[in-house]
Amino acid sequence: MSDLFNEKAKDWDVNEMVLQLSTSISSAILKNIQVNNEMQVMDFGAGTGLITSRISPHVKHVVAVDISEAMLKELSSKSELKNNVEVVCQNIIEQSLDQKFDLIMSAMAMHHVKDTDLLFQRFAEHLKPGAKVALADLDSEDGSFHPADIEGVYHDGFDRNQLKNVMKKQGFEDIKFVTALTVDKEVKSYPVFLVTATKK
Repeated sequence: MSDLFNEKAKDWDVNEMVLQLSTSISSAILKNIQVNNEMQVMDFGAGTGLITSRISPHVKHVVAVDISEAMLKELSSKSELKNNVEVVCQNIIEQSLDQKFDLIMSAMAMHHVKDTDLLFQRFAEHLKPGAKVALADLDSEDGSFHPADIEGVYHDGFDRNQLKNVMKKQGFEDIKFVTALTVDKEVKSYPVFLVTATKK
């Protein structure tokens, strides 16, 4: 499978919208999840580590998971992430990690996964009982957020109630949504949610 982010990786961290998203989402995670220095965390779709870099100082260990080698190469080059961040280039939908986590966090990665039910099944399998998720993505939109010819985008955002039902089905409870930020583009505005939940 080709690396869809190969060309984007080198300029990713200077993209104004990407920085706005990562700053607001990581702030929302820290506001809505009680993190501590004993926590083992997975960053799903970690990219260049913009969320990881803000969360890792508050937890014990982060496993940064992505399928883009180019993005993870950028993450690996950041000296401040050497201490407690492990990089794994793997598709956890197809091949699970041999590890359980206290928290799975993710920013703008879920719309790149075709089967949302299976994704939440995998999240549940990778969590300890009572562990949490903190996942950010777009609210349902008309498909204008991404360029029309983009590859690897399977969802035009998510309906909060439908996503809540998927999460309940896969054994999550205490499901809460907040709006982490709204991205303003020339054509319109796009709300981005953070959903938090606990594995039963």
